[in-house]
Amino acid sequence: MTFDAFHAYHRKLWMRYAHTQVGSRAGAEVVVDATCARLKRTWPHVLIQESVPRYAWQVLKEEVQRWLTARSLEPQVADAAFLTAVQKLLLHEMRDELRVISQEIGLYNASTLPERQYDVVMLRFVLGMEEPDVAEYLGIDVATVRSHIRHARRALARQLDIQLEEK
Repeated sequence: MTFDAFHAYHRKLWMRYAHTQVGSRAGAEVVVDATCARLKRTWPHVLIQESVPRYAWQVLKEEVQRWLTARSLEPQVADAAFLTAVQKLLLHEMRDELRVISQEIGLYNASTLPERQYDVVMLRFVLGMEEPDVAEYLGIDVATVRSHIRHARRALARQLDIQLEEK
């Protein structure tokens, strides 16, 4: 696998993710460019990782954090994007409640989720990837993706004090 092919395949998703975190397209470009430079510089090392996409995802997250820290900022996950993700996760239980509490978006802060659950929610529900693609991206099984979704769903329901319907 060449770096150029890997980069071409992943850049669009990386840009979308970085934009949700840093809040601007220009900032996202800086983050993704830094990620690409770092990956390209260490490409032989990257290729020997157990999962190249998972390793690259971790590098991207580190570059996002570096960019945010340098500016003393927190992740800028768009409130509307995360609200949409929560709606998808808790659709049946929250149909009416979400309309009422949508002004209190801070209640369901993605950063309260464990890192892997957060990644799965971001990739699956904010960025719209299918479960098998999320699994490949994170180097985990599809069953593990579903487990993370289930646990995130429960955690968010607890934060919102909403009873879940068991499926």
